[in-house]
Amino acid sequence: MSAADLARLQFALTTSFHFLFVLLTLGLVTLLVIMQTRFTITGAPVHERMTRFWGRIYVINYALGIATGIVMEFQFGLNWSGLATYAGDVFGAPLALETLIAFFLESTFLGLWIFGWGKLNRWVHLALLYLTALTAFASAFWIMAANGFLQHPVGYRVEGNVLRLDDFSALLSNPTFNSALMHVIFASITVGGVFMTGVSAYHFIKRTPEVDFFRRSLRMGVVTTALATPSLIGAGFAQFPIISELQPGKFAAGPGVALGFMILIGMTLTLVSWLTLPLLIKDAVIRMRFPLYLMVIGIPLPFCAAVFGWMFREVGRQPWLVYGLLRTEDAVSHVDASQIRLSLIVFTSLFVLLACVDWALIARAVRRGPDVAPAPVSPLVVTL
Repeated sequence: MSAADLARLQFALTTSFHFLFVLLTLGLVTLLVIMQTRFTITGAPVHERMTRFWGRIYVINYALGIATGIVMEFQFGLNWSGLATYAGDVFGAPLALETLIAFFLESTFLGLWIFGWGKLNRWVHLALLYLTALTAFASAFWIMAANGFLQHPVGYRVEGNVLRLDDFSALLSNPTFNSALMHVIFASITVGGVFMTGVSAYHFIKRTPEVDFFRRSLRMGVVTTALATPSLIGAGFAQFPIISELQPGKFAAGPGVALGFMILIGMTLTLVSWLTLPLLIKDAVIRMRFPLYLMVIGIPLPFCAAVFGWMFREVGRQPWLVYGLLRTEDAVSHVDASQIRLSLIVFTSLFVLLACVDWALIARAVRRGPDVAPAPVSPLVVTL
């Protein structure tokens, strides 16, 4: 394989891995906001326990996701120096904002939320979770803005042999950015809903004594999936006219296969979630038990759909890295294929290790289940 092929393979593997962490993080934090809001308003212990249990899984996935993100960022300098040289002034602007938001604001708010249990006013503590969620989605916002520029470059001027940022607002009104952002948002919420449904179903299969806890979680997961998937599909189809106009080659045989699988999974999740809604009445789905096994098996489906979606979006752009301006082969760093092969082995091994650690820790937290009783919470009069 050539240096360009190896660099592309490496970026495809690491980006796909990292994207899976991001989706679960965004999906779970959305559901956590709902849980903790209900706890803050009602003071019901079950809502606090739900927030703590699902929050523990969220924090595990977030921490490992940050690690994979750091590793992934190294590739821009190691393998794609041509991109930084040619379009770094434009492409780097939204990436810089994402780094500031993800690694500083989001991490700060999350840290305060983690260590603020029982020490901060309930409403202040809830506000920290809201800020964590907002900065998490803001991080996705800037990443998609940067990717949108690669798909359809706007807001630049050519100065010598490089691109210069000319109109920052054009990056934010880029049609390939706006349509894709909503698709990613609903995809993440779908992932959160399917994951919560599957984990809750697993506990019912194991005949958990926490019936009320996981009944509530199962209902939230199913309803979330049923509400998110139609919007997910709608946001996906809304991109077709834009793609047909700007990048018609994406519908070719190779990328089109990935698109077909993504649509099939999306339709399946929509149909199954809506068929499950009536079965929530009087806990029919729990008594039937067979659907519970399908819920557990279905956990990987939205993750697979997300990978297919990225394949369609990224492979369909080839042979361009910056569409119509910079070819992929011209953006590869001037290094030997053997060096890229070595970094491919090292990075891929590290990502597999991080993924295994993440899944092992999450599985351990899932098997452990919720705490028996909530920890003491400071009275509402406690302030900063």
